[in-house]
Amino acid sequence: MPATVTPKAKATERPPWSGLEHTTTTARYLRAVNYLAAAQIYLAFNPLLRDPLRPDHVKDRLLGHWGTCPGINLVHTYLNQFILRADASVLLVTGPGHGAAANLANMYLDGSLAEVYPDMTRDLVGLTAFVRAFSWPGGFASHLTPALPGVIHEGGELGYALATAFGAAFDNPDLLVPCIVGDGEAETGPTATAWHSTKFLNPATDGAVLPILHLNGYKIASPSLYGTMDRDDLDSLFTGYGYAPYFAGYDGRPEDEFAAAMEEAYADVRWIQSQARQGQSLRKPRWPMIVLHTPKGWTGPKEVDGKPVEGTFRAHQVPGKGLKTNPVHLAAVEGWLKSYRPEELFDAAGRPAPDLLAACPRGDRRIALNPHALGGAVRRPLTLPSVEDAGVEIVERGGQSASSMEALGRYLRLVTALNQKDRNFRVVCPDELESNKLGAILDVTDRQYTWPVPPEVEHIGPDGRVMEVLSEHTCQGWLQGYLLTGRHGVFPCYEAFVGIVDTMMNQYAKFLKTSMELPWRRQVAALNYVLSSDAWRQEHNGYSHQGPGFINNLLTKKGHTIRVYLPPDANSLLVTMEHCLTSTNRVNLVVAGKQPMPQWLTLAEAREHCRVGASVWRWASSHDGEQSDIVLAGCGDTPTLEVMAAAQLLRDLAPDWRVRVVNVTNLLALGIPQKYPHGLDADHFDDLFPPGVPVVFNFHGYTAAVKQLLFERPNNGRFDLNGYREEGTTTTPFDMHVRNRTSRYHLVMQVAEKVAARRPDTQSRAEVLTRTCWDHLSDHDKYIRQHGVDRPEVVGWRWQPQ
Repeated sequence: MPATVTPKAKATERPPWSGLEHTTTTARYLRAVNYLAAAQIYLAFNPLLRDPLRPDHVKDRLLGHWGTCPGINLVHTYLNQFILRADASVLLVTGPGHGAAANLANMYLDGSLAEVYPDMTRDLVGLTAFVRAFSWPGGFASHLTPALPGVIHEGGELGYALATAFGAAFDNPDLLVPCIVGDGEAETGPTATAWHSTKFLNPATDGAVLPILHLNGYKIASPSLYGTMDRDDLDSLFTGYGYAPYFAGYDGRPEDEFAAAMEEAYADVRWIQSQARQGQSLRKPRWPMIVLHTPKGWTGPKEVDGKPVEGTFRAHQVPGKGLKTNPVHLAAVEGWLKSYRPEELFDAAGRPAPDLLAACPRGDRRIALNPHALGGAVRRPLTLPSVEDAGVEIVERGGQSASSMEALGRYLRLVTALNQKDRNFRVVCPDELESNKLGAILDVTDRQYTWPVPPEVEHIGPDGRVMEVLSEHTCQGWLQGYLLTGRHGVFPCYEAFVGIVDTMMNQYAKFLKTSMELPWRRQVAALNYVLSSDAWRQEHNGYSHQGPGFINNLLTKKGHTIRVYLPPDANSLLVTMEHCLTSTNRVNLVVAGKQPMPQWLTLAEAREHCRVGASVWRWASSHDGEQSDIVLAGCGDTPTLEVMAAAQLLRDLAPDWRVRVVNVTNLLALGIPQKYPHGLDADHFDDLFPPGVPVVFNFHGYTAAVKQLLFERPNNGRFDLNGYREEGTTTTPFDMHVRNRTSRYHLVMQVAEKVAARRPDTQSRAEVLTRTCWDHLSDHDKYIRQHGVDRPEVVGWRWQPQ
């Protein structure tokens, strides 16, 4: 039977990197970074307190969170010592929110900050600039951002650090990713699921994550949940998760106990990896984690205004805020800062003492300069197959049906196979791969999972390119960590539930936007969402599964960081995904149905259509789409189907009306190019939608998205927009269109009204068409209630070429 790793280190001999301990040098280093962290929060001038502290030395706005900084600094201190001894590749992910002052202190002291900000020199001039820059306009935020080296996760929104850390570790076999999880952050739902990521980690081919639960007991004003749990409670919890927990700061000095815990934890990591890499099957590898207990605001003021601070919630943010006007507070903070004895740590020129510099790793072994943290510099392009190998042959336009997602599955199967050796492509999915018709990928790979599974399961093993867990948050975190360390991936999801990661997408898009403004940041592969099981074909799941609002949220981001694609058929989807898998520094959203639908474009036509983003389908238009009375536009595969059916009805019932059919596949083509790089210029836009000609626009989602894009186009009042109107239930596919007024009959009635208003001589024809359509809608309602399915004329509809 495969071995089960027990919760204690398996090393029988001390490895050469061992011997972590609290020495005079580490104590001095810890004093230095704690001083620098506190100084950043308070001081604009006089950074080493060479002069008595005066109100004019203090910043007007005191921002940041002191309470978590000492614990972060303790972790940094011993990670540095560990790196020096083990020559290890370490990428630190820091979860606690606004504790960047601690990370910055270490970046400044080891010189990594000056690598990207040359004015942050390790002397009095550079130190003054450094201390002043914290929470200062044009300087550094109080939380981690991409403006700082080594950062692949912002701490501003809590809950996602642990999943991101695991994403960085996948397929990086020599990388150790310590992840500091604040005990406030640990209360979040996403963190609760992310603890299970060890069950997916393959010790033979992946790196390791070392979670460090920083338990200081308090949030802003209340005890943390974990702070109210005793050691036995925590041991039971994390043992139940499958970890081997180590504890520091419970029985003695946190410094000594953390050093010992680090040694034991890394011994566990190396033993698990060595066994797996020697071919030994491990049944339930118990990866280590550390619970680090330190007082909140450790080494800070003991009390202010007669109230205790250190070890209480009062240490969370800025102890003693009234320094400008309150001499007592000013004196308390001065005494606190001087307690670190900065005169012993920096020389007369403001340079750190030699022993402090010797305590820092060198070159890219410095935590903030780990090469994996600058993913764009190590990114390798994917090897992509030809879309012709997965495309749909068009024998009769609109006369054959195919599933766009099944075609995409064939394509991603080829992508997966071609990149197996490089191990730089993964699919993350919340247990919906096969439901979304992408199961072909499993022909060439497995779902990765390392713990024992029941014998009747399929396509699950310790080494696979697919990661499935029923947590959209964890999928997003995994993929973010994977992309930001230089790899590629795709995130298929049900359309209605991708909104679970709305705020994660917000944060990631902001990360990309900021990264693009930094010349030293390199381009990373795009984050690709593929949404299916959409609102229009969720008839058996009903109203709860009908929600296309992720598009609207994405449109709140900068135009150069996002793209929204709604390909009308399988070949367009393949061409779109080929482009998405080569794009960088953006979030791509692709929406496509999984059910068989009519196919419209050859691959050559799809390439041209996707290149321009929107085009006239002259073969579907009357009179070749020239001198139009009306424009019928579709965006999205099922709305486009209704546009095509409406165009055919109009061709049959009003052959003299001049109807132009337009399809939009790149939604942002509707926007102005000044805001959206793919926006059509004014001439091209007018070529598609001639000025003065009314437009009936059938859209996949909420119409507010289209209104937002058209807002700055002149004469936009001629657009009559249809889309999802928040009307749904368990019903037939066509009835979803009827309920939301996007059906072919509703479109024909809209066209009739607008053509009649433009050409009074068509009034009687328009009235006949309107009555005919209402009759069809009445018959539809009676039929589905009696038979439970759509009418044969709808189900069996096929496009008839002109």
